[in-house]
Amino acid sequence: MDGFKAFLMRGNVIDLAVAVVIGAAFTNIVNSVVKGVINPLVGAFGTKDLESYRSCLKGPCDVDDAGNVVTGIPIMWGTVLSAVLSFLITAAVVYFLMVLPMAKVLARRAAHDRAEEGVQETLEVSELEVLKEIRDHLVHQRGSGESHTTVGRPTS
Repeated sequence: MDGFKAFLMRGNVIDLAVAVVIGAAFTNIVNSVVKGVINPLVGAFGTKDLESYRSCLKGPCDVDDAGNVVTGIPIMWGTVLSAVLSFLITAAVVYFLMVLPMAKVLARRAAHDRAEEGVQETLEVSELEVLKEIRDHLVHQRGSGESHTTVGRPTS
């Protein structure tokens, strides 16, 4: 139970829940665009709505007044094409409005972090060089006749 509680308390679960809700709402928008804009545009070039396009696999497909197939085996390729278009539009919008901007922000942050690390390394190297100069200056002040020692250890 403690592991489950820790899992729920992590921020990832909340982020995932928000993403699912937003994704569901976004899917409704995309489906509306496909059904309300793209299907009629395809229908303008053809003779009917995109989802109405079908082919008959076996025998003549007879349809009753309600649009139900009475005889034959219909292949509803217009519905599949509509779903593919919905997917492509959703993927494009998610990529260009969410993934691409977030990747740019993360790249800028990584470059900034690398620059800060470089400055920190330069400061550490500079401090080390100053300490070496101080050590060398102290050794030089003692004179060349005495035994030279480095900090904490005698040299031979």
